[in-house]
Amino acid sequence: MPLIIVGMTEDLDRRLRRLRASGDPNALVDLGCDLADAGRHTDAEQCFRRASEAGDTVAAFNLGNALAAQGRWEEAAEAYEVALAGGETDAWRNLGLVLEDLGDLAGAMRAYRGAADAGDLEGGLQLAFLLREQGEREEALAVAEEIAAAGDDEAAAVVACWRFCATLDPGLEDALRAGADHFPAARTDLAHLLRETGRAVEARWVLERGAKLGEQVAWLPLGNLYREELGDDEAAEEAFRAGIAAGDVYCHQNLAVLLADRGDLDGALEQFRLGAEAGDQLAAQTLRGLELG
Repeated sequence: MPLIIVGMTEDLDRRLRRLRASGDPNALVDLGCDLADAGRHTDAEQCFRRASEAGDTVAAFNLGNALAAQGRWEEAAEAYEVALAGGETDAWRNLGLVLEDLGDLAGAMRAYRGAADAGDLEGGLQLAFLLREQGEREEALAVAEEIAAAGDDEAAAVVACWRFCATLDPGLEDALRAGADHFPAARTDLAHLLRETGRAVEARWVLERGAKLGEQVAWLPLGNLYREELGDDEAAEEAFRAGIAAGDVYCHQNLAVLLADRGDLDGALEQFRLGAEAGDQLAAQTLRGLELG
């Protein structure tokens, strides 16, 4: 395997040397894509930039991608704008993502709307997510419903989740089941519905499947189910710790409560502190109460 990697590197370097003086946009874009796939974004940038300067709009789009991969958001946005001016509508969604990173939410919404208008369903769904984050829940749902009606399975799953969160309507079970493999929150909402309707065993199976698939949102409700339905604190602790490792900061609070109930007050205090430092307001509130007490 190392010999193959070395051979690939030598081939890319040889092509790069050969094209240093080339003005062939197609060859430059092809090499740039291969360099980007190899993680060599600086070299890829050079290729895309030269092809873009020659007027290739696909190269401008890829230049934006190479710059974004390096965290150079403002330059990436400029490259995407050049691509869009040349008619490369695929750049709308990526422009929106970059503008979000820059904190330009109005610009990001404009870009996602452009993506939706161009037929990019995933870009349209990004608009729905951003609208919801900004508290525009009704408009977000309307956008997601429009994307779902166009045949996007993820959008349909999102719609099911948002409707369930608003209503807790058990009649959404079929929609949540259909969306479970398209949007992780649909799986956890399905498990919640199953628990509330007396089907804890199936809820456990649903959440364990999500955990096996690497879905971060599955760990917290799985730990709660182990503890509250099955009385298995050991399995619950493992689930909460797995959730923390996966990046779910809210698992600190639940793990802390478990440790406190077990008598491990030092361990509990540490988990409350970690949760608070990660931004969990409930953990922060609990920690303040303990410190004041």
